[in-house]
Amino acid sequence: MKIHEYQAKEVLRSWGVPVPRGMLARTALEAEGAARQLGGGTVVVKAQIHAGGRGKAGGVKLARSPDEVRSIAENMLGMVLRTPQTGPEGQEVRKVYVEEGCRIAREIYLGMTLDRETGRVTMMASSEGGVEIEEVAKHHPEKILKVAIDPVTGYCPFQARQLAYGLGLAGETVSAFAKFATSLYNAYVATDASLAEINPLVVTESGRVIALDAKMNFDDNALYRHPDIAAMRDPDEEDPRENEAKEYDLQYIALDGDIGCMVNGAGLAMATMDIIKLSGGRPANFLDVGGGADEQKVAAAFKLLLADPNVRAVLVNIFGGIMKCDVIAKGIVAAARQVELRIPLVVRLEGTNVELGKQILAQSGLRIVAADDLGDAAKKAVGASKAA
Repeated sequence: MKIHEYQAKEVLRSWGVPVPRGMLARTALEAEGAARQLGGGTVVVKAQIHAGGRGKAGGVKLARSPDEVRSIAENMLGMVLRTPQTGPEGQEVRKVYVEEGCRIAREIYLGMTLDRETGRVTMMASSEGGVEIEEVAKHHPEKILKVAIDPVTGYCPFQARQLAYGLGLAGETVSAFAKFATSLYNAYVATDASLAEINPLVVTESGRVIALDAKMNFDDNALYRHPDIAAMRDPDEEDPRENEAKEYDLQYIALDGDIGCMVNGAGLAMATMDIIKLSGGRPANFLDVGGGADEQKVAAAFKLLLADPNVRAVLVNIFGGIMKCDVIAKGIVAAARQVELRIPLVVRLEGTNVELGKQILAQSGLRIVAADDLGDAAKKAVGASKAA
């Protein structure tokens, strides 16, 4: 789950991470009032959307008076920001964050995530703060410093100093950076975060180390332990189809292809998407119905796929274990009849009650293309989508 910048700063502040003072505003008048409460001096007005690259898209503006804040907020609220992370459709700005300004001496990147190669939480730092870290990794990988953190010992002081010296920090700033990084690690672990990113982390002219921006993502499977963080979910920033999928306990991620996929099991779903790509097609989604879905859940998943206007063909790939093939077949038939299926449907079934499942599909009267194996199913789905 993603949260907004202002929410991430609220979480980090509670763990001792230094952040500037700021206030949320949903109207231009609220933004003006926030600026006055912050002292009426120079402030920054920031669009709040779940995407990076806001500054280049016009979503971060400097203002030197409350009146200027109101004018900026009037223009910013309601605008559609388009960044590399939003895609061409963009994201509407529904609220802004008014934050006090500071005198910046240096900008640094600092981030944390799980490195699946080492199986450890890894802290990354770069002297190229304020720049998209993907660009730094692409053009100047040597400028990204990393330390892997042992889960037994936690984040150690020597690791913080190692990063600080690698960034060229000196004097009291080294201690300030070490304290900042330790607090960030503590917040990351305690909240079951999957990503914590400060870009930029700034060193002010007075030597303070502050999170000028903040991004945090959280493990959905751990949110039951953090009802306060779960309450920060913003449905307006999420794909409506993904929200609908959550209601049926389906794992769904929308993609930009034209072949809808319905699979049971995350590993099989990934393999299905890979084989579609290898066969020359493009998957429209990741959809895992799980191992214990019933007919109602399968029907909901099927209708979710067909609600995507870009889908030209559907590939159902089911290995029946706990999930029986006849249950899947009944769900497919029920959903196809409800939505009046008009696009090609390729089905590959294998496992428990597979013959009964195939019989149900064959007797349904629907135009269903049967496949013998996954490779055959992918080729038929790609061919059907291109023909459509």
